[in-house]
Amino acid sequence: MSVASLRGATVQDHVALVEIELCGELMIAASAAEGDRLSPDLIDEVLNVGRPCPPPPPGARSR
Repeated sequence: MSVASLRGATVQDHVALVEIELCGELMIAASAAEGDRLSPDLIDEVLNVGRPCPPPPPGARSR
């Protein structure tokens, strides 16, 4: 069995990158918050729930 090398290739999963960024934002908010948990309202604020989504990056495939 052979495994293809990705050395030199640029592979990006835009959905995964956005998810990682959102997780990071939640971790930052959690570390700055008082108490054991983030409130649902603060989570919504951090994740920009209810606000329009930014347009996808150029070249991103739509589903």
